Amino acid sequence: MIDNTAPRRDGSAPALPSAAPSPSDVRAERRRLIESIGALRRLLSKRRAFEVADQRRLNHEARRHNRVEATHDKALHRIHEEQARQEASLTHQLNALDGERERQETQALALLRRHSIERALSSTYLTASEVSGIGNGLIRSLAAQGIRTAADFHKVSWEKAPNGKGGDVLYIHRTKGGKVHINGIGEHRGRPLLEWRRAALTRAEARAPHKLPPDERHRIVEIIEAERVRLRAELAKAPQTAETARAEAVRLRTEALDLLTAATGEAARLAAVRRAEFDAMAEKLLDLQSQLSAHVDTYGDAGRRVRRAQNRALRPIPQASPLPGIPSPRTPGSATARVGFTKATDRTDPHPIPGVRASPGWLVPILYFCLTTVVGVGELGDNTAHPSMMIASRLVALAATAELLRLWLPRIRTRTAGPMPDGTGWQTSGVFLALTAAGMFEDEKSDVFGAACVVSVLAAVLFLAGTGSRIVEAEDHAGKNPTSRDGAAT
Repeated sequence: MIDNTAPRRDGSAPALPSAAPSPSDVRAERRRLIESIGALRRLLSKRRAFEVADQRRLNHEARRHNRVEATHDKALHRIHEEQARQEASLTHQLNALDGERERQETQALALLRRHSIERALSSTYLTASEVSGIGNGLIRSLAAQGIRTAADFHKVSWEKAPNGKGGDVLYIHRTKGGKVHINGIGEHRGRPLLEWRRAALTRAEARAPHKLPPDERHRIVEIIEAERVRLRAELAKAPQTAETARAEAVRLRTEALDLLTAATGEAARLAAVRRAEFDAMAEKLLDLQSQLSAHVDTYGDAGRRVRRAQNRALRPIPQASPLPGIPSPRTPGSATARVGFTKATDRTDPHPIPGVRASPGWLVPILYFCLTTVVGVGELGDNTAHPSMMIASRLVALAATAELLRLWLPRIRTRTAGPMPDGTGWQTSGVFLALTAAGMFEDEKSDVFGAACVVSVLAAVLFLAGTGSRIVEAEDHAGKNPTSRDGAAT
């Protein structure tokens, strides 16, 4: 017989056989385990909200990153356009300088001739000996009105008298503005006066210079060359200015991305810590469930009152794959890889992807199938389809409408935005061609049987290809995200 009271090898005292716990102790321990499991379940119930918020954070960070890149691209495009516009403007101004010398010489010569003519007319005084019929008295009257030289007036005209009586009188128009009437100067004296001025103007124009002085021409050449040098310097500086602006745009982009990266890294670190806490709680929950199962196996039923709570505590944890783009901080193969808080889904369920949303163009086939559900195929005009075709076409169109709405509506929402499953377009095209072929078969007025057969074959090929693509994609997704009836069992 073996003596159980013999000392152990490490020198410690042997454990004495413990007495069986009382039923009250069993129930208390059972309640403690159930309450601990319930508390952990309540804590773990917040994980889904945390994952959704973290996915929303990732989407927001992706949008901010896209905005930074878009702003950088717009800045580069604006700099390129400004450089091209400035270079084109400077090149145009340089090309225009080739004819600028002739233009400025023409303007300078015209100005020089005008000044010369004005000086000649201003030095041609009106005297009684030069104008026939005008004596010294009229000369004094004209001088009193400011008309002393040929430069003081430029024309004469017949108009109404100032008081409105006596008919038309002769007015002399002054160069500085205004017109005057001199008593005693009518048509016989006004015409010689105007001819005298014209003769003085002809002499002044003949004596005016017809060429620019050499110093004036040299001054114009210097001005044009200085302008040419300035424009060439600005044209050579334009690429440097653009490059400086590009460097500044790159610096701003780098600073913005650095800030975004720092904020993203800190948020990702905090999210990983929080996710690790949830994983640890899930491991502890599994351990407590194991302890509860062992307690039930050891001591049996603890009473009707705790039986329902015990069954709720032992129910399996819902399994789910992690949200896309969020790796678990735990090591592969740990118990937390099997723990989640949403139901497993196949590839046809929407998975949010930042910046990707189902196209609004899917409304076109949806509306077409809705219309076909109402009117059928092969029933337009005087044509009447077979009753079985009427029912079958409407059922097919209704099923296509429901399937497209099931796939499309979640993928246009912000939280569940994502692309349509691969192969959906092929399936939609196949159903569309199948309904078209059915309408062609039911058409009694035209012979399109051969074309309808071809369309039918094409519809079958497209539908089968789309179905195969969706099956392959669903299998790939299931392989990448295995869910876990097996995991729950382990």
